[in-house]
Amino acid sequence: MKKYTILILLLVLVSTSYAQQIHRQTLKLMGSRFDISVVAIDSLEATKYIKIAISEILRIEKMISSWDKNSQTSNIIKNAGIRPVKVDKELFNLVERAIALSTLTDGAFDISYASMDKIWKFDGSMKTMPSEEEIINSVSKVGYQNIILDTKNQTIFLKLKGMKIGFGGIGKGYAADKAKQLLISKGVKAGIINASGDMNTWGKQPNGDDWKVAITNPLNKNTTFAIFPISNGAVVTSGDYEKYVTFNNKRYTHIINPRTGYPSSGIISVSVFAPKAELADALATSIFVMGTDVGLNRINQLKNVECIIIDDTGKIYTSKHININKL
Repeated sequence: MKKYTILILLLVLVSTSYAQQIHRQTLKLMGSRFDISVVAIDSLEATKYIKIAISEILRIEKMISSWDKNSQTSNIIKNAGIRPVKVDKELFNLVERAIALSTLTDGAFDISYASMDKIWKFDGSMKTMPSEEEIINSVSKVGYQNIILDTKNQTIFLKLKGMKIGFGGIGKGYAADKAKQLLISKGVKAGIINASGDMNTWGKQPNGDDWKVAITNPLNKNTTFAIFPISNGAVVTSGDYEKYVTFNNKRYTHIINPRTGYPSSGIISVSVFAPKAELADALATSIFVMGTDVGLNRINQLKNVECIIIDDTGKIYTSKHININKL
């Protein structure tokens, strides 16, 4: 899933009437751009807090990385079809929540998507569609039902040999949540963790205003679609308007339905507002797969969760309680 970083409208205060100011650092973590902003008295205090957030994000990356052969996640994958693997409670709980999200979305979200064969290419080199047989075979080892959790022994077992799990659709959101939680526990009154579009906020700007987020217009990414105030919550915007292929006059995006092996179609942008970035991250991906009608219906059943969907014709759909403030 390609994430397009949400533009953050920060009011940088230079007036001496406020003791605290916004301090921000941009860096690459988990293979993506992270913008970490904190409200602090001075740059020395801010730097200390930002370093704490970075350490927490790196810790989570090590836990969920499938590239690190020594990680718990790699050990689970290495033992797929062989034996259950005992893991730390944090990872066990993360996988448990991921499976719950799979159930909620009827499998549109599935961390076993990592088992999928990469038969679709969205770099311009693909001239013909894969055969139906190739598509069916590509997802033969995908299925969250084959992730077996043993609560008593705290083990995770992938039933099928060659099966894999990956946290690309939930990991950065989880890292943003954990970094926020840790900074709050250290006494940071306000800030933003923006993980390439997976954004979590808390507190308010030094002047007492809510943070404001500007969502990119998917039909012209140099312009802003809408501005929203946000306080102590998360918003994730997923865009799919650059990586796609067209066959028989139908546009297929690079988000693959893990249940069928076919790319999603019809939607180019989804923004989800939720209490946590982990939840918003997973739902934003899932809506592409579920489609507009099912996606909106599912969101409208969830407490404190809202979304904005833009389809490939530019039509806008919103959940029940969204108030769009267009620029």
